[in-house]
Amino acid sequence: MSTRAGIVVTGTEVLSGWIADQNGPWVSQRLLELGVDVAHLTVCGDRPEDLLAQLRFLADQNVDVIVTTGGLGPTADDLTVATVAEFASRPVAHDAVTAQTIESVIRGWRKYADIDELPASTVASIEKQALVPEGAEAIPPTGTAPGVAVPGTDALPAVLVLPGPPRELRAMWPNALDTGAVTAALRNRVPNALETIRAFGLSEPDLAVSLADAEKTVDGFGSLEITTCMRGGELEISTRFAAEHSAAYDALSSFLLGRHGDRIYSTDEREIDDLLIERLAGRTIVTAESCTGGLVAARLTERAGSSAYMLGGVVSYSNDVKTGAIDVPADLIAEHGAVSEQVAAAMADGVAARLNADVAISTTGIAGPGGAVVGKPVGTVCIGIAVAGAETRTVTRSFPGNRQQVRELTVTTALHLAVQELAASPAD
Repeated sequence: MSTRAGIVVTGTEVLSGWIADQNGPWVSQRLLELGVDVAHLTVCGDRPEDLLAQLRFLADQNVDVIVTTGGLGPTADDLTVATVAEFASRPVAHDAVTAQTIESVIRGWRKYADIDELPASTVASIEKQALVPEGAEAIPPTGTAPGVAVPGTDALPAVLVLPGPPRELRAMWPNALDTGAVTAALRNRVPNALETIRAFGLSEPDLAVSLADAEKTVDGFGSLEITTCMRGGELEISTRFAAEHSAAYDALSSFLLGRHGDRIYSTDEREIDDLLIERLAGRTIVTAESCTGGLVAARLTERAGSSAYMLGGVVSYSNDVKTGAIDVPADLIAEHGAVSEQVAAAMADGVAARLNADVAISTTGIAGPGGAVVGKPVGTVCIGIAVAGAETRTVTRSFPGNRQQVRELTVTTALHLAVQELAASPAD
């Protein structure tokens, strides 16, 4: 039987939707990479009774380890350690080494303000954060909040208590895995391979039909754990499997390539961004955006080192900017409308010339909810791709969904079109 885990993300700010949960998915992915099945991922507010209920629920699900995030700070609502101690029936005790570590961190911060003495409130908060359940192992803080690893028993799972700030949690993760409690809880895990196939233009219903057919023909199909996710117009097909079932996965991959090879663009974890950088092959790229308002440029600059290929972009939202900044003829807009392939081509050509780039992406469309005109409903988008030495390509797409979805689909489509055009026009 595989090792199982549960995750509890604490924080009223997460539960209320004030901030998005970054910790739960990250911890889940790390556990999956280790060969641990994540049975449940829950969110609860900063109320001890609710956290205690979550812990008891997960214990009833026979998980081997529970990971909690958040609730380790100095304020009154940071009660995770005390609640976990109650769950594990372990009294808390002052840990002198942890207290000294926290104090050193705080003094290091305060010295920049030229303050030597710690106020009584700070001393009290240090004492609070240095309380550790009996028999548990304190994990040195990566901010001011230490983590705690509570060993499991025959009746209860181990509990790993981690801080809420994502940066602190991620920095603490390696040391958390080295604790005796976690090592013991994960000792029977079976590391699994995780492979991802990425497709563009393939729907989940079409994939479902193919997977149903594969189940009948692929030997060992039942040994594969297949998960699909549609994100921004791309379909991710993630498969987990034990090493001895790699032949079954290879057969599935070959089956899907044979059925949908024209839609599958990656079988080796690479994303479209990776392929775009590879296809640029030293060429520079710029953007001219209307309906996407800079989202394509933002995507192109997300990765470190993007200055090697990304020169800049123009958000040409108004017609005046289209004509004044990137030389789109006013009569072209008057004749065809701002949302047209003719204008998309002129935008791409104009920004490439103005910024002296090898490649340009342009977007112009009606993201909604208003702005529709006869023959051009909400969701109509025109995209232009200009590559030096080749004819500028334009396409018109009709995207479904709300304003955010239309803009997101436009960005994804633009990147895929750019990769296609670059593949057709390789660098010298």
